[in-house]
Amino acid sequence: MDSYVKYYRLEQYLLEEVNPRFREQGYLEPEDFFCIVIWKANRAKSRIAARLLKIGDQRLNLAQAVKALTVEIAQAQKSEERMRVLFEGWGFHLPMASAILTILYPEDFTVYDIRVATTLDKDGGTEFGRLSNVIAFEKMWAGYEQFKEAVANSTSLDLPLRDKDRNLWGRSFYEQLQKDLKNEFRGRPTTSSSP
Repeated sequence: MDSYVKYYRLEQYLLEEVNPRFREQGYLEPEDFFCIVIWKANRAKSRIAARLLKIGDQRLNLAQAVKALTVEIAQAQKSEERMRVLFEGWGFHLPMASAILTILYPEDFTVYDIRVATTLDKDGGTEFGRLSNVIAFEKMWAGYEQFKEAVANSTSLDLPLRDKDRNLWGRSFYEQLQKDLKNEFRGRPTTSSSP
């Protein structure tokens, strides 16, 4: 009998099972691909499925489109090329593209998340919060590289890049919670998303 507990701990499943399977076979099955999508933004799964079917060869079903996309990612030789496949080739926006690549290549990518971006902006006077609006690939990539470097340099703690990302997200969450408690949760409701 299968255990479904792994889906409860989705990020752990993605990093410990999906990542090695991708590295071994050179593509993702639709279940694993959509687990990444759901982990980043559950609300986006239908829109992303429609995009894959539209951009992929019209003769492809969803499983074939996922395989075609993830084979392209696996065959790309550099990080920039991998991002270009998602961003230009398949029309993914930076937050989702970076989430997919973070699971597949966690040493080379970090999730672009608005919580993390605004925390970095607050600390360094940068404008990472606007990066998701950039549509020119070269400009977006340059900004993303700066964002990734800022995440890597965000703490003196000796942590992997993914944990530095989590630390910034956790800080943003904590600071927002403190504001909400101070205001007794009156005013504009706040939301949190993962990762």
